Amino acid sequence: MAFLALPRTESMKVAPKVLKAGLKVIDLSADYRVKSGKGYEKWYGHKHTDTKNLSKAIYGLPELFRQKIKTANFIANPGCYPTAAILGLAPLIATRRDIQSIVVDAKSGVSGAGRKASLGLLFPEANENFKAYKVLSHQHAPEIEQYLSQLAGKATHIHFVAHLLPITRGILNTMYVQLKEGITLNQAHSLYKKFYKMEPFVRLHPLGNQPETKNVANTNFCDLGVGVSSDKKMVVITSAIDNLVKGAAGQAVQNMNIMYGFNEIEGLL
Repeated sequence: MAFLALPRTESMKVAPKVLKAGLKVIDLSADYRVKSGKGYEKWYGHKHTDTKNLSKAIYGLPELFRQKIKTANFIANPGCYPTAAILGLAPLIATRRDIQSIVVDAKSGVSGAGRKASLGLLFPEANENFKAYKVLSHQHAPEIEQYLSQLAGKATHIHFVAHLLPITRGILNTMYVQLKEGITLNQAHSLYKKFYKMEPFVRLHPLGNQPETKNVANTNFCDLGVGVSSDKKMVVITSAIDNLVKGAAGQAVQNMNIMYGFNEIEGLL
């Protein structure tokens, strides 16, 4: 088993060699998440040099693709923003055919940008500050749309805006789903409860409560909260994860456990 924690464009150089050597691979970069070489080039600005393995890499979101992960040799570990967004939206996407629009208001701690030196990530710049970036042009948007579309069975589009929080770690997404037909708060909450009832790392908050980043810090949990507007046509879902655990290394370990038939929570609880 090899975990590739390399910068994007570097994993696509190494993964083919490791796979050829007969090892299972879990890649934590973005190189194999978008299933189109042209799409990768558009959103990441580099030509993909290993397109033959794009179709072979299984998307490593256990809550949706567990059966495929069990028999996989190659896993594309999801991005942190997509993990929080897809898990927050999946129950509605999978069951509703009257969705009119989806807005994902996403916020991440500074560690989501990695460890590179950057003026905007220096403490004096990020502390006591809050800002949006890559508005409607973030590279994680097509990853989210790709897997939501698979789940919906049709093309599904989102409006995605990322923000930088002045905290070290954590992601909080607030997602607004406009419906054509109504749904009550109890119906929405019951839908989410049923959808994730067997999932060890998804925690649905009781009615009236919402997730907080501090409650998922240093854990592999994704916490969810649900709200519904008074006209019953707007569902608001909040999701919180630790971007370094469920959004990266923890999810990679969860995938490894599934691939090798270990207890899924081994080393994570």
